[in-house]
Amino acid sequence: MSETLKALQKFRDIVVNEAKANLRSQGKDSSGKLSNSIQGEVKQMPNSIGVYFDMLPYGNFQDKGVKGANPSALPSSSKNYGKQKAPNSPYKFGTGSGAKGGLRRSLDSWIVRKGIAPRDLQGKFQSRKTLKFLIARSIYFSGIKPSLFFTKPFEKAFKTLPDVLIDKYGLDAEQLLTQILDTNLKNIK
Repeated sequence: MSETLKALQKFRDIVVNEAKANLRSQGKDSSGKLSNSIQGEVKQMPNSIGVYFDMLPYGNFQDKGVKGANPSALPSSSKNYGKQKAPNSPYKFGTGSGAKGGLRRSLDSWIVRKGIAPRDLQGKFQSRKTLKFLIARSIYFSGIKPSLFFTKPFEKAFKTLPDVLIDKYGLDAEQLLTQILDTNLKNIK
């Protein structure tokens, strides 16, 4: 199965590398933790081969988006008023295991990394409490737009995988038959 295994490893590498590149190009991984967590593994068992992918849990929310609780609950002057950012997402607020206030807590360092932390006239940081509240409220009510940073490279690579596997599996089967025939011919002599 060496050719099949190589084809699956190449598939894994393409998906992982393109997902990481998508995160960078979309500005969805400001700390680098999410892209560093994306991994793939090809496991060969006695009767099967599997490809497995893993990443930090919040990567699923970034990829598929999160359905907002009620976009119409935002102030009518909000740019996201009435706009559901991820209407078809399998995720909605309240489905995660985060503690109460977890969204606002995680926004604190994100605000600083993005360079939107408020400063006074002397350039000193000011309290981010109001900014965190406003951003968290908008995200909670309107949701998180799907980025498909992982889904798109997976689907694109998967479309070509069956043809590649048929070719490579055919090579493996041919090599196996050749080895069996060679062994049998040697035993006949």
